[in-house]
Amino acid sequence: MRILAIETSCDETAISIIEADEFKPGALIRVLSNVVLSQVAKHAEYGGVFPSLAVREHSKSLVPVLKKSLEEAGMLHLEPNAQNSPSTSLRIPRNSRDKFEILNSILEREQILREQFLAFVPGVRKPDIDAVAVTSGPGLEPTLWVGINFAKALATIWDLPIIPVNHMEGHLLSALLEKGVEKNFEFRISNLEFPALALLISGGHTELVLIHDWLKYEIVGQTKDDAVGEAFDKAARMMGLPYPGGPAISRLAKSYTPKAKSISLPRPMIDSGDFNFSFSGLKTAVLYRLKEFPEITEELRCEMSHEFEEAATEVLVKKTLAAAEHYGTKTILVGGGVSANDRIKEVLIEESAIQNPEVRVLYAPRELTGDNALMIAVAAWVRHSLTGEKAIQPLDSISANGNIRLS
Repeated sequence: MRILAIETSCDETAISIIEADEFKPGALIRVLSNVVLSQVAKHAEYGGVFPSLAVREHSKSLVPVLKKSLEEAGMLHLEPNAQNSPSTSLRIPRNSRDKFEILNSILEREQILREQFLAFVPGVRKPDIDAVAVTSGPGLEPTLWVGINFAKALATIWDLPIIPVNHMEGHLLSALLEKGVEKNFEFRISNLEFPALALLISGGHTELVLIHDWLKYEIVGQTKDDAVGEAFDKAARMMGLPYPGGPAISRLAKSYTPKAKSISLPRPMIDSGDFNFSFSGLKTAVLYRLKEFPEITEELRCEMSHEFEEAATEVLVKKTLAAAEHYGTKTILVGGGVSANDRIKEVLIEESAIQNPEVRVLYAPRELTGDNALMIAVAAWVRHSLTGEKAIQPLDSISANGNIRLS
């Protein structure tokens, strides 16, 4: 099965094309293309994602990213009548005027995207793919809609089915991808013993998800306020560090030289007796501690970054291992942008080995920890393999849901 997947849930414009065997543990997934265009530099001056800017950048970038993805996959073939025509002159064939009307309707709110789409896609021969997958949530609804409408337009002009995908299911399943030893563009999907537990940590999510079986999820712990990634970003901003805050704090934490501590931060809800999290208080504690110093020096930034990272790590690790023990899970999956944090990974693996050496801790490959379309393609493949036609949805029924949950 070949799937073209689209991801626009936040500030990455991504398209990937995969070819996968029949779904089973150890099944081979070949990555034909995986293109990610980040908007981070454009949002840095705002200290976070500015939604209207993100929408505009997705609209400008999707067609160029599609072109690059098709080129990488060896699937970019122009129709004969388009070979010598300027891209701006391409038009829908007369016998497909009904499609033209549908495309106009789908893309009517995305003028830049509509113009680029009509100038390029009709002149491209239908690629050898079986379905289009697209992130339908969670995320920023305005940016999700750009990707969804683009997917609907592609499905319309190429007569392909659409598989909507939960973004967090993509992060969860990406932790099961084992990178090929000899070929970097191949992955195998790991076996999974049930029940399993997933820790999903990103800028918008902090969740512990119990996995009862393939595609059967139960959220057993979640943040009551800020997600851990959001807390990293806000703490970094308080210290005058650049966006995104997670990598900036991690870099300074690594450069910290242990000495007599002058800063101590709380570990919110660490002994709450449940598997929920809270990071708002930790962020506020950073604010008040910084006010105790006459100026924010580089030395202060290093110590505060180290203490903040240690506090967040301690809470995440203790709650995750407590949940794994409570539910008797033999596998812990870790996914999401914050899973790229080396300290969290190091402590979770070390403490898990001490508490129960039989538990496997699986991380997504580093290049797949952030938002990407490869994980969306994999999630669509798994869901279609296990549920068949139920995974495919009519165009009119697919909509953006910024707050959709795993269930």
